Amino acid sequence: MTAGTAYLLVDVAGTACALPQRSVREILPLPRLWRPPGAPAALAGFLNLAGTALPVLDLAVLFGLGRPATARQALYRHLVLLQGEPPLALLVDRVADLVRVEPGQVRAVADAATLNGCVAAEIRLAERLVHGLAVDRILLAEEQARLAAQTRDAQARLAEWAA
Repeated sequence: MTAGTAYLLVDVAGTACALPQRSVREILPLPRLWRPPGAPAALAGFLNLAGTALPVLDLAVLFGLGRPATARQALYRHLVLLQGEPPLALLVDRVADLVRVEPGQVRAVADAATLNGCVAAEIRLAERLVHGLAVDRILLAEEQARLAAQTRDAQARLAEWAA
């Protein structure tokens, strides 16, 4: 690939978004998730990843672009596992491509222009604009704290069933 920054292009309820490749650990087909009662709609559930309760956020619901998918619709969706701690996965409708973007194709977006500054850039790809997401700002601090508490509870539940 040529010089530039690599982005993973994803579809979120018909909206093109880009995640910096350095933020992505792995892409998975949508496995079976388990969802605790009373969880917020944006929490699609938890994935048991080698004994670790991995929270999965439904970006379409979180961004107010759609409702949780039916089981049939979810069959073709993807999980994007993110790098870093705490572990987190994003549920997207589809992973479209991996592209290399030159600096001239990227325009910064002011933090105040989107909720919590989660859209950090506009990326021009041919004739369309793609929202460049800042994965560390997808959730508000209060949402992060609540998700951390639910993840601890989910991890404790998994531990109870461990041999």
